[in-house]
Amino acid sequence: MENFKSDISGKEYPEQERISAKLIRQSILDFIKQKHPEFEGEKCMSTSELRSFREKYVAQMLLDETGELSEMETAVLDSLKNDTILSDKLDDEIQQFTFGQKIADKVATFGGSWTFIISFLGFLCLWICANVFIFMNKGFDPYPFILLNLILSCVAALQAPVIMMSQNRTEEKDRDRAKKDYMINLKSELEIRMLHEKIDHLIMHQEQSMIEIQKVQMDMMEDILEKINEKKSE
Repeated sequence: MENFKSDISGKEYPEQERISAKLIRQSILDFIKQKHPEFEGEKCMSTSELRSFREKYVAQMLLDETGELSEMETAVLDSLKNDTILSDKLDDEIQQFTFGQKIADKVATFGGSWTFIISFLGFLCLWICANVFIFMNKGFDPYPFILLNLILSCVAALQAPVIMMSQNRTEEKDRDRAKKDYMINLKSELEIRMLHEKIDHLIMHQEQSMIEIQKVQMDMMEDILEKINEKKSE
């Protein structure tokens, strides 16, 4: 198997990985020439080196747009570099809930259901009917039901902050979910850009191959014409 020597690193690579400078997209070529000004024309590099420069170009582009790479953007670039699927890692994250958080979720779920409303209305009716009709306002909580009001106030005072705890944690989960969606969308955008780069390279390479084939065909046609003319002259 034939090898070639890269003009970037000086290392040898298989011939099928050879990429000529004139086949590289101009934006990527300009980025490469910032570190290797002599790389142009017939100079060549390997596909792995081109991929490395593409990743660096994407990182530099993000850095120019945002001014500083965030932790999420760094994670996206690492995922691109290592060829890993970002969504799998995000789905595998299991959040550990404390006992208090589990209780808050259950209280919020039950407190916002028709089961709670109907059962509480039944409790109120039973309380009022027992004191008014059974104990004739001489029982443990006669009219105007001061004890019942105290119980309702205590339930409202305790239920409200517990529900707020659950809502705050729900908002935190929504923010985390939005960050994960941003990371996935960012990676998709960067991969689409890199895919465009690869497609452009393939098109340019095919065009170059077609031109070479046409040149060979023209040479063959000229040889055939010369032979025909020679036979005619004989």
